Amino acid sequence: MGADRGLWAYCIARASELSPEPLPGVDPEHATQRIDHGELAALVSPVALAEYGDEALRGNLNDFAWLERVARAHEAVLERALAAATVVPLRLCTIFADADGVRAMLATRGPELVEALDALAGREEWTVKLLVDRAVLEAAVRADAPAAEPEAPGSGAAYMLGRRRDRELREQAGRLAAGLAEDVHASLREVAVDAVLGRPQNPELSGHAGDMLLNAAYLIERDGVERMRARVAELAARHQPLGARLELSGPLPPYNFVPQEEAP
Repeated sequence: MGADRGLWAYCIARASELSPEPLPGVDPEHATQRIDHGELAALVSPVALAEYGDEALRGNLNDFAWLERVARAHEAVLERALAAATVVPLRLCTIFADADGVRAMLATRGPELVEALDALAGREEWTVKLLVDRAVLEAAVRADAPAAEPEAPGSGAAYMLGRRRDRELREQAGRLAAGLAEDVHASLREVAVDAVLGRPQNPELSGHAGDMLLNAAYLIERDGVERMRARVAELAARHQPLGARLELSGPLPPYNFVPQEEAP
């Protein structure tokens, strides 16, 4: 690999499973290639350091159009690889200087990578987001609340009681929302091998409507995916009167269930 090029890495798999078929890489002028070491193989493609080197990346990662194009290309390679093999996906912008660097990583991290591949075999990552319309939730709480004691209209006492009642209802809605998230996660955890809770996403960044109460990833046995779909549908129907909805996505590259380490 010349000094003006590096190797963008996508994933690691067993060499016996990873197809040698070249795929379009993040740099459309260069297709993917395999680099083998022992029983493992890494899927990589050449990239120009003028665009993908450290200094260039500092600017490009702030260019949303560039980032979206590269992220889509990276994920497209992962999806094709995942369809044929169990893979350990690598984070966006995992770049090596040359093939020797890739082989050194495979040699150093070989045992943990093999362990991760064993743990992921026959399993898929799916994500579930629980969102709620806060107005509907608060209306449901208000409808179930006991009627307030009447006070003289326009009195200071009535005003203060109204403020306190509103505050109590909001607090009750908050407790109900937390319980809703716990109930959904506990139920989904029953049909998963493993689970990871993530931070709720900001609606301004993700574009979702409503309050996100749960953002979780679940590792599912491949033959248990339909059970997961059924459980999500059941929970969505149960909690719909509270303004809740569930979004199920997958299968996805199992980022949440593999060891991660920064590459040179």
